[in-house]
Amino acid sequence: MREEINTHLDFDSHPAQLVKPGMINPEVGVKQLREAIPEHCFKSSYSLSLYYLLRDSLLARTLALVAFRLVPNIGFTPLRWVAWASYGYIQGLVCTGIWVLGHECGHMAFFPSRYLNDAIGFILHSSLLTPYFAWQSTHRRHHIYANNLAKDHNYVPPVRETYASSLLLDVQKLEELTEDSPLIILTRIILQQVLGFPWYLLTNITASPGSLHREKSTKWLGNSHFLPWSTLFRPEEAHLILISNLGIGYRVDMVLLLYLQPYMWVNHWFVAITYLHHTHPKLPKYENEAWTFLRGATATVDRDFGWIGKYMFHGVIEFHVIHHLFSRIPFYHAEEATNAIIPLLGDSYHAEKSGSYIYGIWESFTKCQWIEPDKPDAEPKDRAMWYKAGPSPPPETSMGRKAWII
Repeated sequence: MREEINTHLDFDSHPAQLVKPGMINPEVGVKQLREAIPEHCFKSSYSLSLYYLLRDSLLARTLALVAFRLVPNIGFTPLRWVAWASYGYIQGLVCTGIWVLGHECGHMAFFPSRYLNDAIGFILHSSLLTPYFAWQSTHRRHHIYANNLAKDHNYVPPVRETYASSLLLDVQKLEELTEDSPLIILTRIILQQVLGFPWYLLTNITASPGSLHREKSTKWLGNSHFLPWSTLFRPEEAHLILISNLGIGYRVDMVLLLYLQPYMWVNHWFVAITYLHHTHPKLPKYENEAWTFLRGATATVDRDFGWIGKYMFHGVIEFHVIHHLFSRIPFYHAEEATNAIIPLLGDSYHAEKSGSYIYGIWESFTKCQWIEPDKPDAEPKDRAMWYKAGPSPPPETSMGRKAWII
């Protein structure tokens, strides 16, 4: 397991070989990008990391204590509801930042010590109902195979035939389709943002079958993050999955208003962030024959979330490209590292610095429903796959299984 975590860091030189010429210097590979980044950017700091950990933890505890002591005593019922809702939103921002710190630990990017990373990451993710070692395992493979249609774990879109089949349509009539009504799109967005992360943990819903270690299971929870014998994990990881489950088990009886509200906001932010990083009309996907680590890592987009992204979410939204290239760079060095590689990446660096995240979700839902190659007659190794617009297919209830539910 440990060796696999660093697979994408051991590449010495992989020329970009991008499908569209002129986007990046073909002589630039992972080695050249790494050499352009100041060496200190790869080093985590005990003091800096401890500062962010204590800052976020203290803020979360203070908010919970104030809400617990003051909000129930508000006599005017509508004002009390507003106070609880405000607490849930603000605490959700803080807890999302805490989740990001756990994510940093999972990449061994928070502390110099591997054991301290795992210990702190386990505590932080367990406190937010995320099975730390299970998620670390699948998220590691997402980084190794980002945007690989055969092996990625996150938001793998359907090709033309699969998409048409899900709508019970003849594939030749695909271009005749119009988009869903705004109400249907809004309903689907709400479903994704409310249930997205728990359902992913339960069913591995957004992954491709090739991302598994064994043949896809047809049993309930057979592809989940909670079963030690799930198709997601190797036999030697079973004890880590059990530890992850024990870590989150003691949180289920927390007070609903103090805990469930912020947790649902964390779920929303995590799903929105992940979806927007990897779903955009200008981002390619690759078949296995065309995929390289560099192609996959650069087929993601940096977005601007304003002060929330920078100060509450630790820049995870603004600097995601560099995170896919070198995931051990601590978040507090990500901006400097990003600025160092942008000149080398050229047009293959994707950034969306304008517009709200709500518009971004709407755009992705309407313009990114399925994919097809830019050169249909070319060999798979010589083409990229690009998003196309269309109505939403029936939502999946589990990995590769669809149901007619709005």
